[in-house]
Amino acid sequence: MYKFFLKRPLDFIISIVCICLLMPIFIIVFVGLYLANDGKPFFFQSRPGLNEKVFKIIKFKTMNDKKDEAGNLLPDAERLTKIGSYVRKTSLDEIPQLFNVLRGEMSLIGPRPLLPEYLPLYNDFQKQRHNIRPGITGWAQVNGRNTISWEEKFKFDVYYANNISFLLDLKIVFLTVEKVFKSEGINAENVATTESFKGN
Repeated sequence: MYKFFLKRPLDFIISIVCICLLMPIFIIVFVGLYLANDGKPFFFQSRPGLNEKVFKIIKFKTMNDKKDEAGNLLPDAERLTKIGSYVRKTSLDEIPQLFNVLRGEMSLIGPRPLLPEYLPLYNDFQKQRHNIRPGITGWAQVNGRNTISWEEKFKFDVYYANNISFLLDLKIVFLTVEKVFKSEGINAENVATTESFKGN
């Protein structure tokens, strides 16, 4: 009952409340990143969601667009701005995704939406992560986030997809708050962004 009738209305209501409460922080981060990223505070990217339907995810932009002499983007670690590093460390870059939740493209809790190019690489087990809406936080995020292997992430994602409940969501919320305050699991050691998924 919760999965089919209550989860989506709760997502909508809680998202509206969170947007209202977080608006002062939203504005401060917006201004800071606007100045740091040459007028580009937001990051838009195509991501597959429920039933692999692609949508545009919105996040705060934590890296600039600086390029080398050949016109290629510099490595992620070199493009991560100081304010961007702080925004990512505190997970403030996720705030704009509340608008994805309002539009029904995402849920507050679910598997993180990954890149479209990963879709052909999933096996039948891993594809089950797309049986539900992707989330801002999820079971994999509170169990290691970017410090665990892709195989482990997918196991957590599929477990959640097959075991959604109000109590599990409540547990994930509390663990997410704890992780954010402790800044745990942001990235693997000495890596600015997580390693790409290359298939099985």
